Amino acid sequence: QVQLVESGGGLVQAGWSLRLSCAASGSTFSLIDIDWYRQAPGKQRERVAGISGGGRTNYADSIKGRFTISRDNAKNIAYLQMRDLKPEDTAVYYCHAKWWQIDYWGQGTQVTVSS
Repeated sequence: QVQLVESGGGLVQAGWSLRLSCAASGSTFSLIDIDWYRQAPGKQRERVAGISGGGRTNYADSIKGRFTISRDNAKNIAYLQMRDLKPEDTAVYYCHAKWWQIDYWGQGTQVTVSS
């Protein structure tokens, strides 16, 4: 079983930066691919970025060049560094992992960007 806990959200102004953290339980963290999703009010959940256990990354076009996903396998933490935030980045951000065909989600952390 994998437990995920996000932190780091908040209210910021456009152009500012935030770093989200996803702390994971278990000793298999380095084997698990981690994704960040977001869901804005009235919209479907959107995959923002992903990182493999070995560190390979991929990003949605909507945030490419502004967000960076990373991980520290020694600490069981994945990060999402967000720069130049825009009002359209306002959403609840979720950490996701899939292990043995089971989807695991964190509780989410709210990011609000004011114009």
